[in-house]
Amino acid sequence: MIFLKSDDEIELLRESNLIVAKTLAELAKMIQPGVTTLQLDKRAEEFIRDNGGIPGFLGYGGFPGSICTSVNEQVVHGIPSKDVVLKEGDIISVDCGVLKNGFHGDSAYTFCVGEVAPNTIQLLRTTKESLYKGIEQAVEGKRIGDISATIQEYCEKEGFSVVREMVGHGVGRNLHESPEVPNYGRKGNGLLLKSGMTLAIEPMINLGTRKIVFEKDGWTTRTYDRSPSAHFEHSVAIRQGKADVLSSFKYVEEVLGEREF
Repeated sequence: MIFLKSDDEIELLRESNLIVAKTLAELAKMIQPGVTTLQLDKRAEEFIRDNGGIPGFLGYGGFPGSICTSVNEQVVHGIPSKDVVLKEGDIISVDCGVLKNGFHGDSAYTFCVGEVAPNTIQLLRTTKESLYKGIEQAVEGKRIGDISATIQEYCEKEGFSVVREMVGHGVGRNLHESPEVPNYGRKGNGLLLKSGMTLAIEPMINLGTRKIVFEKDGWTTRTYDRSPSAHFEHSVAIRQGKADVLSSFKYVEEVLGEREF
């Protein structure tokens, strides 16, 4: 079932997403060689709770962390660990969810750790740009396939591949709601978009093959050929004329400044 949100409910979603945005910025201050993904997770949980939220991922389906930390070839759902130490040249996707006032915020950003290979930098730029291209299609009267095809076409034109098995989703009182939002498809196909729908749009794009492997931990996915993967995500509300982006990268970009890719 698809739940259309009232204007008041969308504002509550915006509040949750604001905490997500500021949490990602807080972690941006920490991401450097020598930091463990568990350290990032502990800081995220502390920051979320200090700001009146509840970590939306912690315990979700048994997930053990407050954030997903996916390094290099890991696509999504990487589990924070004291054994995963960031090193120069890595990239790390941090996916964060916050529950506040009964509504979930959800957003993700892929960070560079020091100096990163030029082709990987281009992967990150393209993936982030594709997210905004997809958001441009997230308006009343369009269809899910318009979002999906736009992301796919943009990334494949740049020589990258689009993960099929993992998709975006509706978001609201539940972290994952209908409809699914694939990052591949055909324009004019799929569900008709209506004002009040709220979606988490999240391109997951690989440098090499689109094929992925599900690891034995039951959560982590990685690229089949172990090439790098990038992941960016925004929560948006469908409106007439232009999508209402509820999450934000502004705070991350302010922290990173010239250090952003």
